[in-house]
Amino acid sequence: MYEAFLVALWAALCGIDKYDVALNFHRPLITGPVIGFILGDVQTGLIAGAAMELAWLGLVPNAGSQPPDVTIGAIVGTAFAIKLGITPEASIGMAIPFAMAMQALVIFLFTSFSPVMQKCDRYAEQGNASGIDRMLYFGLASRAMLYGVVAFLAVYYGTQAADFIIRYLPEKVIDGMAIAGKMMPAVGFAMLLRTMFNVKLLPHFFIGFILTTYFKLPIIAVAIAFLCVAILDYFQSGSATEKKQEGILEDIHDDL
Repeated sequence: MYEAFLVALWAALCGIDKYDVALNFHRPLITGPVIGFILGDVQTGLIAGAAMELAWLGLVPNAGSQPPDVTIGAIVGTAFAIKLGITPEASIGMAIPFAMAMQALVIFLFTSFSPVMQKCDRYAEQGNASGIDRMLYFGLASRAMLYGVVAFLAVYYGTQAADFIIRYLPEKVIDGMAIAGKMMPAVGFAMLLRTMFNVKLLPHFFIGFILTTYFKLPIIAVAIAFLCVAILDYFQSGSATEKKQEGILEDIHDDL
């Protein structure tokens, strides 16, 4: 019980961070190890969190878009991996329904807050700053409570239900979930590339792929090498821009 309560407390903090504080500790890469620490298995929490972070790299709520909730997905997936003894890859497949259910709940919460926004507008017209503060705190508390309650129910009751289901699931189904979970990082990278893809970056992508696949270089080494290239390119482009600006200023000075 106390473990589920601590998980709920962390989920409540993540609910506030995700839309207001933006320190990004709600992401699976941070949430996974924290849940692992609470449940007594930091290593599995770190592996599960890293796997889910790769799978959900491109899922970020922007403006009116609301993707599946990665925070609840990470909490449930990590808890299932630790409590049920399944692989982190298989836990990704089991966490997806919870992430999508939380997506619907968050959309419902934001929709239900439409009257609250109208009330804030009236407080603004009246110059009532304390009234606006109360509405803001009410929104923070509502979102924190939603995340906390969902996380508590998912961890306390969801693990028991999932354990019952896994006992009667064929082993081939569980293996299939693990295989699908291993494919999810590729999906995450594809979603991220879709938003930030640039033809100029394509050679770097293929060079990195060749270095890791054919030359068997560690991914960290390749990442550090390309980081150095990016830093050099940044400073070189910056100096070129400064020279161009100086040339434009000299031309203007000559014309005057």
